[in-house]
Amino acid sequence: MMYKSTDKICDLMSHEEDAIQIISRFGLEMGVGEQTIEQVCEAHGVHTPTFLAVVNYKVFHQRAIPKDIDVPTLQQYLKNAHTYFLDFRLPRLRRALIEAIIPADPTTKIPGLILRCYDEFAEEIRIHIEHENEGLFDEHEHDDQRITDKLTEIKNLIIKYYPSQSQSQSQSSITYLLISVMSDLWHTQQDFEDHCAIEDDILRPALTKNYNRKSTIDNRKNETEELSDRERDVLVQVVRGLSNKEIADVLCISTHTVISHRKNIARKLNIHSTAGLTIYAIVNKLVDINTLE
Repeated sequence: MMYKSTDKICDLMSHEEDAIQIISRFGLEMGVGEQTIEQVCEAHGVHTPTFLAVVNYKVFHQRAIPKDIDVPTLQQYLKNAHTYFLDFRLPRLRRALIEAIIPADPTTKIPGLILRCYDEFAEEIRIHIEHENEGLFDEHEHDDQRITDKLTEIKNLIIKYYPSQSQSQSQSSITYLLISVMSDLWHTQQDFEDHCAIEDDILRPALTKNYNRKSTIDNRKNETEELSDRERDVLVQVVRGLSNKEIADVLCISTHTVISHRKNIARKLNIHSTAGLTIYAIVNKLVDINTLE
């Protein structure tokens, strides 16, 4: 059963996990009393059908988007979400990540590399949001999947390669911090995916007057494969900071072959950042950590 304009907004807020976040991004406030959704929306100048479209999309995955979407209202909702990501969610998550990984073994570079991966992810989101604000949707329509892939990569790096902890904090305390960070990473990924889905499935059709939904979810699952000896050789040189041409010269192969090997490495490991590859190489003893700058 979908939410209607005559439903009490307090019921929506108390029963749906995402409701508080939704109302804040529409510029609505707490202290709603017994008012209906329509009454609160009208009091704040929010287009009620657009508000309901977002609510029912997120809560019930409602795909039958109404044709009377108010584009300015939806655009303001998305811009408020941008502010939330850039000014609150991402900085807060970075602070929590630092707090969780600092107690790790100080002799390893893995915590710093994990943080570098996170900073690359945050920069991807910042660029994505800038293009959204400029309305450059078509040019960057594949950014969404790349960004969520990078966040998945960060989670996997922590799960697989988080180093042993120092004795400065109790094991339980560190475990709680890591659990909290992993939960935040999951919620951030889901929130970002929902945000992109609203843009793709509601805003784009509203702008083009085309309500044929285009699926933007790619459920491909990459299976981990073993690296070949030559791919390991290339990986080592990548971690050492060599360019494709320099790697080709060292290994006596063509630059084209180096590029091909690098694509295979990224596909097999499902790791696309240099920092992530460095962590993999350290953990699997392909390089000596003391030789890295």
